[in-house]
Amino acid sequence: MSWTVIIVLILVGLLFLLLEALVIPGTTIVGVIGFVLIAIGVWQSYAIHGAVGGNIVLLSTVLLSVVVLILALRSKTWKRIMLHTELDGKTNIVEEESVQVGDVGKTISRLAPMGKAFINNQYFEVTSTGGLIDQETEIRVVKIEGKKIFVKLNT
Repeated sequence: MSWTVIIVLILVGLLFLLLEALVIPGTTIVGVIGFVLIAIGVWQSYAIHGAVGGNIVLLSTVLLSVVVLILALRSKTWKRIMLHTELDGKTNIVEEESVQVGDVGKTISRLAPMGKAFINNQYFEVTSTGGLIDQETEIRVVKIEGKKIFVKLNT
């Protein structure tokens, strides 16, 4: 087996380990294949080129693995492959003047026991105190605790 084949085995093995870590984590098969390819490359270098050649290949493989690991863990590397989306969801921002106990509104979704409601020309996530409330039903605010708004059927 020539040096070229040994080097290709080791490089493909490192590539498979990188794929396992960054692209398809959790499959384990790709990582095991990568490790086996590296081991075959190092073993063949010892078998064909003796202890000196094997030691050089082993040391080079370890150093190359460390360099690849350092490059993979740098923040710039991760920024290239990370999603750059922002979550625009928000929790209820309940200001004293926007919703008060006794205000009347209408459910937008079914409250089971939580859902959306339209109160004072604003949408809020509300919690029912009396079980399920159907969609498009008139409700009344009975309690506000921090950011949680509790409602019941308006009777």
